[in-house]
Amino acid sequence: MMRLPLLLTAAAPLVLLAACATAPAVKAPAPAPEVTAATSSYGMFLAGEAALNSGNSGDAARFFDKARIDTGDPMITDRAFTAALLAGDIDKAAALAPTGDDASEASKRLGKLVVAVEAMAQGKGKDAKALLAGDSIAFPHKSAAALLAPWAAAQAGDTENSLVRPEVRGDRLVDYFGQLGQALLFERAKRYGEAETDYKAVASVANPTEMATLAYGAFLERRGRRVDALALYGEQLARDPSSVALKEAKARAEAGKATPPLPSIREGAAQALLAPAATMIAAKQTQLSLAYLRLVLRLDPQRDEAWVMVGDLMQGAGDADSARAAYARPKPGSPEYAAAQAKLAWTYQAADDKETALKLARAAAASGDSDARVTLADLLRSDEKYPEAVDVLSAVIAESKTPDWRLLYSRGVSYERMGRWPEAQTDLQAALVIRPEEPELLNYLGYSWIDRGEHLKEALAMVQKAVAADPRSGAMVDSLGWAYYRMGDYKQAVEKLEQAVELEAGDPEINNHLGDAYWRVGRRDEAQFQWRRVLTLKPDDKIKASAETKIASGLGPDGPVPKVAGN
Repeated sequence: MMRLPLLLTAAAPLVLLAACATAPAVKAPAPAPEVTAATSSYGMFLAGEAALNSGNSGDAARFFDKARIDTGDPMITDRAFTAALLAGDIDKAAALAPTGDDASEASKRLGKLVVAVEAMAQGKGKDAKALLAGDSIAFPHKSAAALLAPWAAAQAGDTENSLVRPEVRGDRLVDYFGQLGQALLFERAKRYGEAETDYKAVASVANPTEMATLAYGAFLERRGRRVDALALYGEQLARDPSSVALKEAKARAEAGKATPPLPSIREGAAQALLAPAATMIAAKQTQLSLAYLRLVLRLDPQRDEAWVMVGDLMQGAGDADSARAAYARPKPGSPEYAAAQAKLAWTYQAADDKETALKLARAAAASGDSDARVTLADLLRSDEKYPEAVDVLSAVIAESKTPDWRLLYSRGVSYERMGRWPEAQTDLQAALVIRPEEPELLNYLGYSWIDRGEHLKEALAMVQKAVAADPRSGAMVDSLGWAYYRMGDYKQAVEKLEQAVELEAGDPEINNHLGDAYWRVGRRDEAQFQWRRVLTLKPDDKIKASAETKIASGLGPDGPVPKVAGN
């Protein structure tokens, strides 16, 4: 079967780790518990627990704080600290940081890190340096503390210790991002040769991060070496052509515009904490991820990629209001603006407020930003407004210096849904020439040919290749089963389609296909069961009509099925 692709909305903010992700998952938000002035302290505590477990850290902080004030219970104070931190109230979290014998070691370690960050936010570098010294903050916050310590030393006026590269045995994250921080601090100390040695090292690894490339490029621009900076941006764009930040940096250097200033101490400290935050996100440690991101934003409230990450976490937790507030922070001109607006629009789309989603997307697209226009096209396709989606995509494609397979793929899908198969086939084949190993492309074009009874041998090979690349995709395994069905190998079709249903039991099209295959091998009762099941799975009109006709007629799938030996 075919799945509609998402383009811009599939881009992840975790550029630090060169990771990919889909649009933020949506969980139904849990309503805040009903509380009144008469609610007991224990009731407030329970309300706080419920709110925290539902991702509503703001409500949780309010409930826990009321229970803490009423009881003075250390355990409730610990929970109030956590909720305040997750809600972004770092000043309050620092005041509540657990220190007593009754507090858990994990809370005390995180509390010390929070107090250190708050000290830096208030310009108290000496206090922060003392808190971060040595091994006073242990696992799991040791890496974050180590990366932050040189910046605290710099704020304290201790240049010598600020230039000591942080080390945590066996921690490659600290090795890499510690060297990047050292490069920035060497530059701050006007030790440019040592700074460039570090910059070059972090930007010359096999897969350098976007952050390192941008930092080294900015250094080269500040040193008056625009030609070298342009070469660096060009090399990284060849590896990562979709990077908005790199494109903007290259355009800035080409135009001879003002170079970006050296980050302030607070900005550098915030950047140092982004890497541990991204690591926690990759490890699916949601609360720690959010805690680190809140600390990043306490140090640098303009750090837009952190706001986008916060939005993703809040949307995943079901707190749509907090997610929207975070996505709204990046402003026009920011490299993260288009992605943030896309995610903001999709929060409304997920809530079935399609009008607001399109309004936001159209406003962003009106700026002329190509990524914002692609987001608009994605939403139009989601709303089955395929002709308008084609118009938007065609304009973006026409302006592109080099063809982007994702845009061709998206427009090809739109043409196919409009019934304009020749144009769809042209775009899909052009996309496949650019990206011949892409499983989604192989599956979509292969399935289209299979469903049309065309190029069956070639289509079968394409779908087999897609399944080999992504064997857990029910859609792709379904395509393979349907290929065998169309070629008359019903036994193989049943085997693959049963696998597909196991992978995606709730998909009406896959269940419909399995019913057809059962019918062809004489398993008529099971076929009827599958078709009836299809009707319970919210099928589209076409699949619903197909299943109802087969059930009503008792004659099974319509028409002869060709056994094709060649294309």
